[in-house]
Amino acid sequence: MTSGVDEAAIRNAIAALMRDDGGRLLSGLVANLGDFQLAQDSLQDALESALVHWTRNGLPTTPAAWLMQTARRKALDRLRRDANFRAKAPQIALVEQIIRADDNIAEDDAISDDRLRLIFTCCHPSLDAMTSVALTLRSVAGLTTPEIARAFIVSNDAMAQRLVRARHKIAQSKIPFEVPQPDAMAERLDAVLAVIYLIFTEGHSANDGQLFRADLCEEAIRLAAILANLLPDQPEIEGLAALMLLHAARTGTRLTKAGEMVSLEDQDRSGWDRERIAQGLKLVQQALARKAVGPYQLQASIAALHAESPTFMQTDWAQIALLYQGLFAFRPNPVFELNRIVAISYSQGADIAMMTLDALAQPLAGYQPYHAVRADILSRLGDRAAACLSYQRAIGLSSSEAEKRFLQRRFRETMK
Repeated sequence: MTSGVDEAAIRNAIAALMRDDGGRLLSGLVANLGDFQLAQDSLQDALESALVHWTRNGLPTTPAAWLMQTARRKALDRLRRDANFRAKAPQIALVEQIIRADDNIAEDDAISDDRLRLIFTCCHPSLDAMTSVALTLRSVAGLTTPEIARAFIVSNDAMAQRLVRARHKIAQSKIPFEVPQPDAMAERLDAVLAVIYLIFTEGHSANDGQLFRADLCEEAIRLAAILANLLPDQPEIEGLAALMLLHAARTGTRLTKAGEMVSLEDQDRSGWDRERIAQGLKLVQQALARKAVGPYQLQASIAALHAESPTFMQTDWAQIALLYQGLFAFRPNPVFELNRIVAISYSQGADIAMMTLDALAQPLAGYQPYHAVRADILSRLGDRAAACLSYQRAIGLSSSEAEKRFLQRRFRETMK
C-alpha cells in the first residue's frame, strides 16, 4: 500500500475505478448474492468505506478486489441485521463461503459473462424498454444518473425515480439473474441492442464535459461481440457491431492535438482506422446478405457510405437520405428525420432542406444538434443573423467544452 493520499485524490481514484470497473463489480456481486438491490447497496457501502480507509491508509494494491471483498462483507452485515434473519440463513452461508474463498476480480470471460447476465436481467420483459436501457447504463456501464438523463433528454429527478422503481421491480418480481436460452432470446434482443448502442453513443459523444470516452465505446463493441457469439447469424447484432466499428474508426481524427473538435467534413480521412473500417464493411455485407433488414443495418449502411467516400462532398448523400427515410419508417424518431434533412441539404440543396426543418422545431427544441444543423443551413443560405441566433442556442445546450469551442468558432465565422 501507499499512504499520504489526500481525500480529493482518493475521490478521484474511486470515481475512475467505478467508471472502469463498476459494472464488473456490480454484476459480480449480483452473481454472488442473487439479489440486485442488496448488491447495489453493498457496493455503495464499500465505496463509503473505501473513502475512509484509503484516505487514511492509501490505495490498496488491487482496489477493485478490495471493493469486491468489502462489498461482500457489507452484504453479510446487512443480511445478519435483517429482521428476517432465519429465512436468509442459506444466503448468509453462501456469502460466508464466498468470502472465505477470497475470490479476486479478474479481467476474464467469466466476469464478462456476469455483465451480460446483468444486461439481460435489466432488459427483462417485465421492465419497459426505456427503464431497461437506463438501468443497464447505470448498473453495467457505470454512467451517472445525470449522464443517463441527458441521453434521454429528461430531468435528473425523473431518471433517478425511474431507476429506483426499476430496482424495486426486479426485487419484487424476482427477476432471475441469467442469460436466456437461445429460443427465448429473440424477444429481448431489441432492448439489449439498444442498451449496447446507448453505451457506445454515450462514449462517442460523452455528456460529462468530454467529447468522447473511448472506454465506453470499446466496452460496447466488446459486448456486441459477446452477444454475437451467443446469438450467431443474427443480422441486427452484426449491423450494430458494424455501425460501432465504423464510427470508432474515425475517433482518432475527431480532435486536433490541441483538443479542438474537427467536423466530419474537415477530418483527415487518411487517419481513419482502415482495419476497423474493413471489419465494419465485412459485417455490413454479411448482415445484409441475410435479407432481414433492420434499423442497425441501415445505420451501418449509412456509416459505410461515409467510410468509403474519398471526400465529404463525394459522399452519396442521396442514398444516405433514402436510408434515413427507411430508418424513420422503422422507428419514427425526429433525430432520424433531422439527419435525413442534413443529407437532403447536400444532395438537393440547403433551400429544399430548410423547407422541412422547421417542422422539427418543437420535438427537438432542447436537442443541441437540431440548432447546430439549423445554424449551418441558414449560414449556407446567407441568412447570417438567423444563423447566429441558432448557433447561440446550440452553444447554450452543449455540455462538451470542445463542442462549445467548435460552435463558437462557427459562430464567429458566420459573424464576419
